[in-house]
Amino acid sequence: MGMSPTSRRMRTRALTGLGALALATAGFAAAPAAQADQPGSEFAGQSHPYRHGTVPTRESAEHANANSAAAQRTTNLKYGGGVDGIGVTTGAPKVYLIFWGSQWGTQGTDANGYTTLSGDPSGEAVRAQQLFKGLGTNNETWSGVMTQYCEGITKGATSCPSTAAHVGYPTGGALAGVWVDTSASAPSNATGNQIANEAIKGAGHFGNTTAASNRNAQYVVLSPTGTHPDGFNTSTGNFCAWHDWNGDTTLSGGAASSPYGDLAFTNDPYVTDMGTSCGQNYVNSGSAGLLDGVTMVYGHEYSETITDQNPAGGWTDSSGAENADKCAWKGVGGTGGSQNVAFATGSFAMQGTWSNAVSACQISHAIVP
Repeated sequence: MGMSPTSRRMRTRALTGLGALALATAGFAAAPAAQADQPGSEFAGQSHPYRHGTVPTRESAEHANANSAAAQRTTNLKYGGGVDGIGVTTGAPKVYLIFWGSQWGTQGTDANGYTTLSGDPSGEAVRAQQLFKGLGTNNETWSGVMTQYCEGITKGATSCPSTAAHVGYPTGGALAGVWVDTSASAPSNATGNQIANEAIKGAGHFGNTTAASNRNAQYVVLSPTGTHPDGFNTSTGNFCAWHDWNGDTTLSGGAASSPYGDLAFTNDPYVTDMGTSCGQNYVNSGSAGLLDGVTMVYGHEYSETITDQNPAGGWTDSSGAENADKCAWKGVGGTGGSQNVAFATGSFAMQGTWSNAVSACQISHAIVP
């Protein structure tokens, strides 16, 4: 669902009822009292236009907040008119996890049926599966914030009529598939084109070989510890993750041709390699907070993909910030800050996302049909 000094090409995502605030406490663990309802800076990422919805490192975000004259902008999101006729994810979102590279090690299965990997020292693989399997369960309304946005309306609009095709709710869980691709080592520093091509390879593996089968899908490409996809954890990569679509001509290495229609994908590096810079212990202390950043970062990108599936045809503000960009690293607690959210699969540290309904960040919103 924070940012570095410059813009990473225009990012993306916005609206509906106010009644959700009454639901805000349902399903959430107790959170600290500090309020975190408004964004600081709305600049994110590096000067790479394909890095949509970039989660900056905390240091990058704090630097932008301290030095940007625009640090307190609170403009609502506007609809971008769609790209290839796609603005938002209108059906039930489907998330496919691709663990890329032989570095992930030996595959196993735990007592709950989750895929385990011997080359996963922090346990990010299981946590990712728990998160996406839990979305849309336990009557959670974190996902409800995104359902206020839609497509098929006038470009530049900031609200959605009830008749428009809204973002879908992930009823019963969003996790649609898991693949461990150990056919070769993941690159040490993959380009955007290589990441996109791995997503296309994954679509073929999962049998999603038509545009229709990929219309509401997103492919999360997870790189193993010690790698630097698109410069992650290097002097040129002060970010924690980003998302895009295969046809973006500004991707590092160029656009990736897909025989399966447009594909939305995320570059999710091994987040814990960056420690507190990417959110470790942001919400929870000690060992309970080891994977705080993992779920916050993964949730950030998921929420931006479903509200801006083919960037920047979905929802963004006047600076190009997407719904989660505007609420990243904005503190803990309140109606819009990061906090624990309870799904049927466990409790997860999640950040708030932008709501046009209240012109602020929200952690909960009533589900829009």
